[in-house]
Amino acid sequence: MSVRPQDVLITGIGVLSPIGSSVSALHDSLLATRSGIRLWQSPSLSKSLPAGVIEEDFAPRFSKLELPYLDRCSQLAMLAAGQAIEDAGIDGFAAHAQRAGLYYGSVAGGVKTEHDWVRQFHVDHLEVSRPYTIMASMLNAAPALISIRHQILGPVITNSSACSSSGAAIGEACRAIRDGHLDIALAGGAEAALTPTFMALWGGLRALAEPDLADVGRSCRPFSVDRSGLVLSEGAVFFVLESRKHAEQRGVDCYARLSGYGIASDGYHIGSPNSKGQAAALRAALQDAQLEPAQIDYFNAHATATRGGDPVEVEAIRDVFANVAATLPVSSTKSIHGHLLGAASAIELAACVLAIADSFLPATAHLEQVDPECDLHHVAGNAQADHAVEHALSLSAGFGGTNVALAVSKEHDLRTRTLLRSDESRS
Repeated sequence: MSVRPQDVLITGIGVLSPIGSSVSALHDSLLATRSGIRLWQSPSLSKSLPAGVIEEDFAPRFSKLELPYLDRCSQLAMLAAGQAIEDAGIDGFAAHAQRAGLYYGSVAGGVKTEHDWVRQFHVDHLEVSRPYTIMASMLNAAPALISIRHQILGPVITNSSACSSSGAAIGEACRAIRDGHLDIALAGGAEAALTPTFMALWGGLRALAEPDLADVGRSCRPFSVDRSGLVLSEGAVFFVLESRKHAEQRGVDCYARLSGYGIASDGYHIGSPNSKGQAAALRAALQDAQLEPAQIDYFNAHATATRGGDPVEVEAIRDVFANVAATLPVSSTKSIHGHLLGAASAIELAACVLAIADSFLPATAHLEQVDPECDLHHVAGNAQADHAVEHALSLSAGFGGTNVALAVSKEHDLRTRTLLRSDESRS
């Protein structure tokens, strides 16, 4: 592929997740295949559940004037966005006027605030909410607050397409830059929906994993013959995306090039996936990136560890990668960080970026016996170091049938980031 001024480069990453609250911590956990899944409990529920929990209260990082507007989801989003902006070496966006944008994805938004208000209404019999409750609970609260703090004055757009929400946000930001509408964008997603009412909603689907009695960290087992369901998680991941021309003018280095974006809908069922829609998204991303299936060196699967979902995705992978499926390295990092819902695409793209930057293959943890319906070339158990990754592809499939695939490629014409491996960073 020839170098184009509008190529989209990733120049900053911010992470708050169950497996690390920085790029380096995420990198270390992926290399070590270290699980962040713990036992989650609520007095409102009789059953404990595995979940990807960030064990920190972030409220002290905000002022008393800010907190009334800030659901936990917005707190995570603002902090991860700030990390990405700092990582990219940006002081602010005001000088870009309408040439800078913000694209965001979430499923539940300020659901914790909504949960608290419903309890106050029904239990405490309050007839009027506290001031600013609606602003804290609205789905676009986080991007609104980020845009205000960092003066992002161009498009500020919220995407909500279930598990593909942040993928669509990142993809649309990429398109806006490549089509010449923007020079720079902040894109990602956030979720903080570990509330009893929300967990009970998922319990109604019979889709949640049972806690592993020996080790709760092993509760999410994508592709495994003994998988029992998905594990919900919280977190936020953001990227700073820039056109090549803009990054070169700033004189900055980058992680990788966001090379392809594909989006396609199933048109099939609101709750059940369809392999044709997923395959269409994958083909669209490959075409957009000007890549052949054989050029993909790593595939980060959506694989949520559900009985119905994993085999459908495997069918899509076999369809698109027919001639090379037997050698395509595939893994699902949800096995250690769980399902971040609206932020799932973002953290899994980050895993692909780090795989490229440090030449390793993230693994599907706890995959000891593969379900025959899910037979692929799995990276199982432990990450594989010293494995060059030139191009990686990630797929997300959301309820409602919106599928998003993102391709990321090694950048050769601009200075790239150097990452320390776990053993090196401790020496």
